[in-house]
Amino acid sequence: MDIQAKDLTRITQIGRMARKDFLFCEIRLLFALFALRVYDFAAPMIVSHASSMTCLSQCIIAAMTERDMDKAALRGEPSYVWRDGQKRRLNMIAKFAGERMQGKVLENGCGVGMYVEKMTELGAHVTGLEFDFERAIDAHVNSPRIINAAGEFLPLPSSTFDLILSHEVIEHVQDDRSAIAEMVRVLRVGGRVVIFCPNRGYPVETHGIFWKGKYYFGNKPFVNYLPRAWRDKLAPHVRVYSRRDMQKLFDGLPVKFIERTIIFGAYDNIIARTGIFGKFIRTVLQFMEATPLRMLGLSHFWVVEKV
Repeated sequence: MDIQAKDLTRITQIGRMARKDFLFCEIRLLFALFALRVYDFAAPMIVSHASSMTCLSQCIIAAMTERDMDKAALRGEPSYVWRDGQKRRLNMIAKFAGERMQGKVLENGCGVGMYVEKMTELGAHVTGLEFDFERAIDAHVNSPRIINAAGEFLPLPSSTFDLILSHEVIEHVQDDRSAIAEMVRVLRVGGRVVIFCPNRGYPVETHGIFWKGKYYFGNKPFVNYLPRAWRDKLAPHVRVYSRRDMQKLFDGLPVKFIERTIIFGAYDNIIARTGIFGKFIRTVLQFMEATPLRMLGLSHFWVVEKV
């Protein structure tokens, strides 16, 4: 069911947002980036010359209550601001969507609705689905077509959508295989699912960890390189995927693969802090997407078509 206008009276304050030799060179640059990523979240003060976007993200973290931290652990943090990273991903989505972007689109796990809003501007007839009720209410500000439901049990008819976006979501659901099967079910033949999800090869766990029963938010280096059993004890709240893990999710489903690659992020916070050096790091890392070193990238980017 769509969220009704009366539910907007329960909306939380948006102010909570204020709450070879060349190879070795690339690897050194990569680890310099990880050090900056850790610093970016660990710094206790926001420097006066940081951009307003960085200030906003820092304020969101500072304003988090224990309840917000629990939610971040279980469901991740959605995009609250629209920056270069989101713009780049939207362009990738649009490229592989083609004319499907003008049809019926589902964002499965829409957070507060930023991609719903941007895809609507591109001409899509977008329905957003969000499991968290408060975030669904926030998303309703951007679109009246928001559903509060779980991705494993889509309350939608089969063969409905031309395009489905799952943006950093399947790692948080209770049953990722069921969530994938449901997306394929509601997709029309010839329709496509676009999926972004965490790559196990990335040397930083970006969703925080649990240690001695306490959750620690932020970037934690090298957690994903531990044996799977150890890694999952530190981060039981979120999955990471190898290419083989991803392939297993689609076994037996009526699909073909259009694109299967790994991408790095845009690192907007680092650029806001370091300027031209951050831009250089981003350029080098995104260049690495065309090399075998993409195995160290942040996210899988898969495009799958129903047949």
